[in-house]
Amino acid sequence: MRKGTKLALLALGLALTCAGWWVVQMRQVDIPEDRTAFVIGFLAAAILGITALVRGAGWVGVGPACLAIFIGILLPFTIGVSPQEVASRAIQIGDTLPHFTSVEDSGETFDSNRLDGKLLLIKFFRAHW
Repeated sequence: MRKGTKLALLALGLALTCAGWWVVQMRQVDIPEDRTAFVIGFLAAAILGITALVRGAGWVGVGPACLAIFIGILLPFTIGVSPQEVASRAIQIGDTLPHFTSVEDSGETFDSNRLDGKLLLIKFFRAHW
């Protein structure tokens, strides 16, 4: 097996490991504020994929190398174009829900006053894309 092919498979393994770790964190709604480790892991996978192509990955390694490059660039790109910031007046646990109205999927108007006196959990989640 060519050295480039081995690098390509290593790059893809690293990219998939980082992606799997990201999905686990995302499903637990526990993505860290400091995403440096993710960015380093994904960029390392992309660099390994590029190196594999330069060193001659062979026909077996070209697909994994290209996939590793794509995956390795995608997450850092989405982090760069979509930073998440917590507003200074963000709702905290135990706060009273501010009044708002919105249109439901059915087209009816939703009024938050209907929830007065009830315990509720509001979960807003935006992975970062």
